[in-house]
Amino acid sequence: MTWQTFHRRGDVLRAIVSEANLRCDGTIPDDVPGVRESFDDDLDLIGALQLRWHTALAGHLESALDAEPHDLGAAVVRGWRETADLLPGVRAILDARRAEPGSAPIAAAMLTATAKEHQMLALMAGRASRLDVEERGARVGAQIEQAAREGHALRAHVTPGKSLLSRLRAHLVA
Repeated sequence: MTWQTFHRRGDVLRAIVSEANLRCDGTIPDDVPGVRESFDDDLDLIGALQLRWHTALAGHLESALDAEPHDLGAAVVRGWRETADLLPGVRAILDARRAEPGSAPIAAAMLTATAKEHQMLALMAGRASRLDVEERGARVGAQIEQAAREGHALRAHVTPGKSLLSRLRAHLVA
């Protein structure tokens, strides 16, 4: 991959994330210019979105733990929610692919990514150790994720001054 291709892919991914966060409907915004040229297939794109989510989650967990070191569980829940607020469209896409992967490779990737995310949540909350993270982490992390989701709704980002109609007009002109 050339430098220019790498940076173009990053620009397209940012546009995909932005559009997904506006729509928040759980579908990949295939209509973003450059999607099919920048990503080999849905698995490639889902992997990039999963990496974006995982990286943001790790950062928000660290910040939440720094701010609330005496209640690790609450801090992890807060970090998950902050990430979901930042990337609601990405979370919606990942949730949709968890429920209906569409292919065996995507199903396998989602299983692995979900297990790793749950393990990270359990570790950061202090409810699993490196020694038992594989067996205990997935179960405990799933409980932490469920706690974070309870009472928390994914909301689309609203860009001031950009109504759906103005976005559609801009898209049609482009």
